[in-house]
Amino acid sequence: MNRDCSGVLEEIADTIDSRHGADPSKSYVAQLFSKAPDGMLKKIGEEASEVIMAAKDVANGSGDKSHLVYEVADLWFHSMVALSCYGLRPEDVVAELARREGVSGLVEKASRKAR
Repeated sequence: MNRDCSGVLEEIADTIDSRHGADPSKSYVAQLFSKAPDGMLKKIGEEASEVIMAAKDVANGSGDKSHLVYEVADLWFHSMVALSCYGLRPEDVVAELARREGVSGLVEKASRKAR
């Protein structure tokens, strides 16, 4: 089955959103929500560190690219939990990426400094 990227992200976001108010003993996402913001944000930091370590392993030839993909998936998932916690969705991130499309990364970075 081949599903498009945005469809998969929307489905996962719907599931995450449905866990607001759920029993933390029965749902990992509900556990994360119950620890928000500190515990939830700490988990994102942990996942980001794991992405960095996996990417370094790939870069030096000792790591498997599939492990990097696995770790990025964890980071994306936990980032989606944070988005949901604050009433945001992956569609909001996609809209921001679309806004940036075709804009030089250097120009985008400079515009942030100007704000």
